[in-house]
Amino acid sequence: MKTVLVTGGIASGKSEVCRYLSAKGFPVYDSDSRTKGLYVSVPGLVERIEEAIGLPFAQIGIIFSDRSRREALEAVVFPEVIRDFEAWRMEQEADTVFIESAIAAEKTQFRRLYDKILLVRAPLQKRLERNPKTAGRLAAQSPQSIRADFIIDNDGSLEALHAKIEEFLKKL
Repeated sequence: MKTVLVTGGIASGKSEVCRYLSAKGFPVYDSDSRTKGLYVSVPGLVERIEEAIGLPFAQIGIIFSDRSRREALEAVVFPEVIRDFEAWRMEQEADTVFIESAIAAEKTQFRRLYDKILLVRAPLQKRLERNPKTAGRLAAQSPQSIRADFIIDNDGSLEALHAKIEEFLKKL
C-alpha cells in the first residue's frame, strides 16, 4: 500500500485537496481531527499533556508560540497519533492512502509512515485571507520549504485546484 503525506502550511488548501481525494474514493487520515479524537478516547492522555506542558489543557494553544511546550506536547501526543494512524491504515483496502498533516514532513518520528509527499502551497496573502490565525502559527508550521515529491500551487479558483489534483493523480 502506498501512503502519501499531504502537507502544507495553515490555510494552504491541504484540507480541500483531501476533501477532493476523499470524494474520489481515496482513504484520507485527517491528523488534526483524529488527534482531537485521541484526547477523548485515550485514557489519561489529557492529564499527561497537562503534566508535560505545565498548564491546563484548555491553554493548549500556547504551543504555537512556545517551542519548549510544543516539543513537550509532541513527545506525549506523537506516539499516540502514530499508533492510531498505523491501526487506521491496516483497516484500509485501497492501493493508495493519504495522511493529511501540516507538520509530519518536518518530524523524524513520522518519516517511516509515508512513501511520497504532496506539498500544497498558497501565497501568504491568500493564506492570511483564508484564516486569520495563519500569522500567529507561521513559526510552528513551516512546511512550505520541505522537499516534496509533488507540489500543487493553490493560487487560483477551486476549479483550478481540482484540475491540479487530477493532474497529480495522473502522475501518482
